Amino acid sequence: MSKPVLIEGGLAVDDRGEVRFVNGFHFDGVKRFYSVSNHQLGFVRAWHAHRREGKYVFVTRGSAIVGAVEIDDWEKPGRSSQVHRFVLSAVKPAILHIPPGYANGFKSLEPDTQLMFFSTATIEESRGDDVRYDARYWDIWTVEER
Repeated sequence: MSKPVLIEGGLAVDDRGEVRFVNGFHFDGVKRFYSVSNHQLGFVRAWHAHRREGKYVFVTRGSAIVGAVEIDDWEKPGRSSQVHRFVLSAVKPAILHIPPGYANGFKSLEPDTQLMFFSTATIEESRGDDVRYDARYWDIWTVEER
């Protein structure tokens, strides 16, 4: 099974303004998209898994911790499974690919953070492939001072 992959983008600035881009991302297999934001700073939305659906995540505003963990047992996944943890920010464009077979979640780090999700499944396909776990099942949400 493939692992989550971060596709890095860039930012071009000139006297007219800014262009943010992720030119390495192709929409192959994408069937729908949706945006998600939280009403409260620091709110955690997790863990949402799919056996067959893959997702791409892009932060359009603000920043967020995004986690992805491979599901080893759909009924009772291992709590010690490796969680891939990413900090995504609108000021550093990148798209995170979360392959099928993974649970994902995020925590907003700034007010008004917004994430755009691109899905490889229709809403009907997704409804039949939807597994949820408690938001703290894998608790990767603490921000550590450095």
